[in-house]
Amino acid sequence: MSELTLEQVTHVAKLARLELTDAEAERFRQDLSAIVGYVEVLRQVDTSQVPATLGVQPHSHVLRPDEAGQPLGADRVLANAPHRENDAFQIPRILEES
Repeated sequence: MSELTLEQVTHVAKLARLELTDAEAERFRQDLSAIVGYVEVLRQVDTSQVPATLGVQPHSHVLRPDEAGQPLGADRVLANAPHRENDAFQIPRILEES
């Protein structure tokens, strides 16, 4: 089993912008080492006779056909808008003026 070093764990934590205590880094070193070890065990499994799949469930096209319909109209589109101005959504200004 491959053991990760504390340096590797702190490097990954730095990349993820995580601040770890020494105790947390040690706990993650142990946990991640166990995960890497399990992946190494899985790599040894012979899958040469297993057909490639996308998953265990049968896949089907779950989207409806894209068909043109009648336009909704501004009143129907804006019916649930919290604020509207004429035929448009009204949103708060997000840019500061200079």
